[in-house]
Amino acid sequence: MFAKNTEQSPRRADATRSDLFDIAVRPVGATWPRRIAFSLLFLAASWLLSVSSDFDSSAQLAYIGPGAGIALLGSFFAIFIALLSALAIIIFFPFFLLWWAIHGRKKYAKAKVKRVVVMGLDGLEASLTEKLLEDGMLPNMAKLKERGCYRRLGSTWPPISPVSWSSFTTGTNPGKHNIFDFIGRTTNYRPTISSVRMAEPRRKIKLGKYVIPLSKPEVTLLRKSKPFWTVLGEHGLMSNIIRVPITFPPDKFKGLLLSAMCVPDLRGTQGMFSYYSEEGEAGATMDGDVGGDRILVQRRGDAVQSYIRGPANSLREDGAELRLPFKVTPSRNGKADAHLRVNGASIPLKFNQHSDWVKIEFKAAPGFKVRGICKFYLKRCEPPFEMYCTPLQIDPDNPVMPISHPVYYSSYLAREQGSFSTLGLAEDTWSLSENLLNEDAFLDQAYTIHDEREKMFFDSLERVRRGTVVCVFDGPDRIQHMFFRYHDDEHPGLTDEQRQSHRNVIVEMYRKMDELVGRTMEKLDDDTAFFIMSDHGFKTFRRGVDLNAWLRDNGYLKLKDGKRVAEKQYLGDIDWSETRAYALGLGGIYLNQKGREEQGIVEPGKEARALMREIADKLTGVVDEELGKIAVKEAVTRFDVFHGPYTENAPDVLVGYSVGWRVSWDAAIGKCAEKVFENNMKAWSGDHCVHPALAPGILLSNLKLSDDKANIIDLAPTTLELFGIDTPKYMDGKSLLCAEKIA
Repeated sequence: MFAKNTEQSPRRADATRSDLFDIAVRPVGATWPRRIAFSLLFLAASWLLSVSSDFDSSAQLAYIGPGAGIALLGSFFAIFIALLSALAIIIFFPFFLLWWAIHGRKKYAKAKVKRVVVMGLDGLEASLTEKLLEDGMLPNMAKLKERGCYRRLGSTWPPISPVSWSSFTTGTNPGKHNIFDFIGRTTNYRPTISSVRMAEPRRKIKLGKYVIPLSKPEVTLLRKSKPFWTVLGEHGLMSNIIRVPITFPPDKFKGLLLSAMCVPDLRGTQGMFSYYSEEGEAGATMDGDVGGDRILVQRRGDAVQSYIRGPANSLREDGAELRLPFKVTPSRNGKADAHLRVNGASIPLKFNQHSDWVKIEFKAAPGFKVRGICKFYLKRCEPPFEMYCTPLQIDPDNPVMPISHPVYYSSYLAREQGSFSTLGLAEDTWSLSENLLNEDAFLDQAYTIHDEREKMFFDSLERVRRGTVVCVFDGPDRIQHMFFRYHDDEHPGLTDEQRQSHRNVIVEMYRKMDELVGRTMEKLDDDTAFFIMSDHGFKTFRRGVDLNAWLRDNGYLKLKDGKRVAEKQYLGDIDWSETRAYALGLGGIYLNQKGREEQGIVEPGKEARALMREIADKLTGVVDEELGKIAVKEAVTRFDVFHGPYTENAPDVLVGYSVGWRVSWDAAIGKCAEKVFENNMKAWSGDHCVHPALAPGILLSNLKLSDDKANIIDLAPTTLELFGIDTPKYMDGKSLLCAEKIA
């Protein structure tokens, strides 16, 4: 039934084991008594979370999102109260243990397994996985395939991470979970993040130059439907969810969760790095709310001085930006090339190496500090000075907003393994795209983040002996995005000679993932169901399709003042009085509809549906005339592929590109170029925004699954059935279990 594991992994001599939830508790901290105390607190708080349906960390948490201000003391109070509750449980621990012995095991009475483990390898491509399996380069995946099964895993329309992972989470099509792209449409045409809404506190009080909030701000998850781990929790079953995309703010359920995609940086963006130099112009490195800031340093002898940009200080009436000064001085002790002094600490820096995580504190008001973490990468100290700084991230040990559930879970992880990246899109692809970091520096960053994730994952495997463990590794997605130009001989971004330097990066990454699979299999027993899956595949991105230029040329969109080129981002140059459709984001095209858009002209109902169909039919089979090849395999309307209460929020027309094409960079941010087609010359050279039939993910398991076609929406009902729970009626997926093979 399962892959056999006759060799038991050795347990640490100082480990303790509790049968409560079958969670093994490993000591943490600096001293032995303190380690035991923290472990017991962690265990007890987890127990409280699992038996109390009334527990809600939001009741104690009063935070302010970086985009709408900064945290006060909410995180401290939430952790403090949680630990007090945990301490109370420890006092009555024998009674709780007796209660669990009588009642707890009954919750697993119908379960076919004790544990389900899902490893998400974001973006692993089916065709490449199959080739490497055939060539014998993925021995651990091959072993799993032989013992269980391998399937191609169908993805969503469109096959992009926020959409597909939301379907994995809920077991539903996007029309039921409300996530259709990274960004969403608004009535005033300004884009917004699709998965979270943030707003300032409604009630405030002014005290001199300071403004003190009296109510908590709004931070709302816009993903709808119910995650399968919430269903498990309702049946009393434990889940540990690590970095599954679109889990910010974190779900409230009976289990543990660390948020992922769309967690902002401390400045409220999706990841703005800083680049310090003595030359060039200060300011944003590229258009839009992405990329970074170029900040000019001041030289004082052989040292340079500058500052770290923090969030706007919402505790001050003027909302002034918080800044923290630092100084970099060359080192002559041989152990470091330079030292950076910030917050009274001296941080050693080596040329062309990422520093360790550095804790940053901004003083917002008397008695109030805002804490974050970042890393530095010193390129040169002598004139002209150059240094990169990662986006300033939320400190997991002192989070200014909830990035985990319960709120103390991120702090527990930080104290167990040290600081770690918390940003939703943690790997900084923009710095490589803008040639501010080179390929090796990016790879080092990506694999360091991967190593952080591995520690969390294996910690969870050790502790959660009954229940569900889900962990998503983003590295495969990010590395393929940035290195496909080396993998694809026909990509226009590199010459054949240039391609040789990092030719094997993607294949080597697949082999590293296979090694992770092997180490994971060693930790699993016969009562664990193991799934490896990817949310979509991956293809080369050679050519961009400017949908706004296509709409212009076909009479659906008009620019102001008779222009053909729109240079303003976010649809700033469009004449809405004569525009019937426009493109924004990665997903597709929206109609300029009356009553929905601020200046809409298309009548809803029959006229709108007819226009959707007309545009979809015209786009299907569009040829890139320069190459003489079909660029769009198929375009569909939202009614063709979605059903559910949120279908109306989807793009009206979705574009399924052929392999090699994707929406252009300009069209994605609401610009309009002269030509419809252009070469993609950026480092971001691989993508998956193609027709979903062309970019399936993978599914491997130690179970013999049914021969039916598998889709990403099927993992949720499959997991529920493994624990003896019927598939909820709202789910669209089906269980993949074969009754005769799993019973």
